[in-house]
Amino acid sequence: MVMNEESTSFCNRHVSNPCRSFGRRCSRLVKEQRARFYILRRCVTMLVCWHECGDP
Repeated sequence: MVMNEESTSFCNRHVSNPCRSFGRRCSRLVKEQRARFYILRRCVTMLVCWHECGDP
């Protein structure tokens, strides 16, 4: 059975440097959580301001 170059290089790329793929995945999750926290913070701020400035 002969393996072509594409499958060999694909496997070698992922096996030789697993920390790199983990780092990318981790940074993507951090960015996603940061964005969610930002949206949540903005919503809470809007609700607090709306409550303070609303009609008594």
